[in-house]
Amino acid sequence: MRRTLVKPPIPFFLSRLRSPPLPTPFRNVESLPVPPKLLSNSVSIFFSSFAFTPSDLPPPEWIEPFINLSGLSSTNPEDLKPSPWVSRIINLLDASSNMESNLDSFCHMYLIRLSPNFVAFVLASVEIRNKPDVALRFFTWAAKQKKYTHNLECYVSLINVLALANDLAKMRFLFGELKEMGFVMSMSSANSLIKVFGELGMVEELLWVWRSMKDNGVEPSLYTFNFLLNGLVSSMFIESAERVFEVMENGKIRPDVVSYNTMIKGYCKAGKTLEAMKLLRAMEMVNLEPDKITYLTLMQACYSEGNFDSCLALYHAMGEKGCEVPPHAYSLVVGGLCKEGKCLEGYVVFENMIRNGVKANVAVYTTLIDAFAKCGKMEEALDLFVRMKTDGFEPDEVSYGVIVNGLCKSGRLDEAMEYLKFCSANEVAVNAMFYSSLIDGLGKAGRVDEARKLFEEMVEKDCPRDSYCYNALIDALAKCRRVDEALALFKRMEDEGCDHTVYTYTILISGLFRERKNEEAMKLWDMMIDKGITPTAASFRALSIGLCLSGKVTRACKILDDLAPMGVIPETAFEDMITVLCKAGRVKDACKLADGIVDRGREMPGRIRTVLINALRKAGNADLAMKLMHSKIGIGYDRMRSVKRRVKFRSLVES
Repeated sequence: MRRTLVKPPIPFFLSRLRSPPLPTPFRNVESLPVPPKLLSNSVSIFFSSFAFTPSDLPPPEWIEPFINLSGLSSTNPEDLKPSPWVSRIINLLDASSNMESNLDSFCHMYLIRLSPNFVAFVLASVEIRNKPDVALRFFTWAAKQKKYTHNLECYVSLINVLALANDLAKMRFLFGELKEMGFVMSMSSANSLIKVFGELGMVEELLWVWRSMKDNGVEPSLYTFNFLLNGLVSSMFIESAERVFEVMENGKIRPDVVSYNTMIKGYCKAGKTLEAMKLLRAMEMVNLEPDKITYLTLMQACYSEGNFDSCLALYHAMGEKGCEVPPHAYSLVVGGLCKEGKCLEGYVVFENMIRNGVKANVAVYTTLIDAFAKCGKMEEALDLFVRMKTDGFEPDEVSYGVIVNGLCKSGRLDEAMEYLKFCSANEVAVNAMFYSSLIDGLGKAGRVDEARKLFEEMVEKDCPRDSYCYNALIDALAKCRRVDEALALFKRMEDEGCDHTVYTYTILISGLFRERKNEEAMKLWDMMIDKGITPTAASFRALSIGLCLSGKVTRACKILDDLAPMGVIPETAFEDMITVLCKAGRVKDACKLADGIVDRGREMPGRIRTVLINALRKAGNADLAMKLMHSKIGIGYDRMRSVKRRVKFRSLVES
């Protein structure tokens, strides 16, 4: 088939000249890669054949981006097609060092100039959209044309290109020029600018465009309002977005589903989930059907706040309204139920997901496997793991990690070690959590040397060790009464730049007290406080038990008082101390502590009696427990002349 070459249109004045055939460069200029210099020479040769000089030629013609095929001044898109000049100009925008000179030569040869509409069209083209530097150079070159001025669309097109490159500095500079030009804002340009500025969080520029629309009498459309809402919400100007939304509710242009979804998104981002839920109910009152984005946004917010019941209720509401449930919504519901330990309910939702034709993924399978394992249903977890592979999903390192963790928690350490061998042999990445599960499981089983070997193996496997790995091994060493090795590991942890956690200190403090190294334990406690690590109830329990057993009950109470200003108030601290004193046979100290609690007004006497009675009973002092139960100690009063005094707990052992 013979190829037909499309030539650019010949300027009008050339078509009227009766002259010899055009030189070769003009006849088939598209097919020959003629250098610009040669083309200029050809122009000179061509004009020399006429009786006039180039200075006598008419001025260059302005070219537009479209050709009207109707023969009329119609603006119907069907009657317009892109001008062949467009592709020729775009081909010259090659980012080369002589790009501008090539443009000059081309326009000079064909006696053309690019109109502002043409420049705006080229800047908005797909070929230039991802070339911000080329677009800026072309924009600058076009402005140097004789009798040329950029129009509003040129600026808007270039701002869109720069927005894709996230070049905020150049966008602001260009927008400053746009404001100085004093253009009359149009609807299409305003929508485009508001959308771009909103997505990038440029609120000041966005509001200027909005005011400019009002000043120029341009009535905003629904799209304009939605772009404005999205911009304000993305920049977390929630109160301003609320005012715009109120204007829509009370005006001619009412909010649609997109408007409501945008406001719901804003409330959820601001942590105002209740306000977002109110908007959902408001949609139903104005007969607007929420879509899957509405529900998914709310479900994500509820899930993030740990409100899994609301997440589940929204899921059921989607089903009742016949709304399509997206895969991520199923993942949220399954994940929420599994976090609450409701693995069977999560599995039911999972089966509904498969039944409705929604394809599962590795993450959903892994969540369910982990939930079954943590609920002690290890066989069900392993069955799901096999099903995942049967369904064509390749387990990742997280999937193997939860299986190994479940096996270790179930005491099936040899099976867990087999998975480690399998992963190593099949080049499956083994992360720190994988190792920490094995180290913890081996340590709790008393296989400390094997745990230590795995810990050292991590260096060989180029797997960085984290706090979990260190804590698991330190805990194993401390419980095996190898405290010195645990302390050495504590120092090594610091040298390797791995942060100590409150759990690290808790393990060591407990281990040091167990070895009667009380002062070293206290130094670790002070070090933890000095580093700004906030104690937990567990860490104070380890400290208080150690101090009580070493006869320093008063010191433990003083430290407890010091924790209150830090916002740390262990609710069961006194119960723990009384219980451990009774177990150690130090009933007198326990009674003295109980009296001190009552004197401070820290607890109700009735509760203290109950704690002490239970502690005595569990410690084997049933006689004292019965005596306390039938006495007035802690709740009754003795009258000393005109003064009533509460019966002290210490009278239990002094009488």
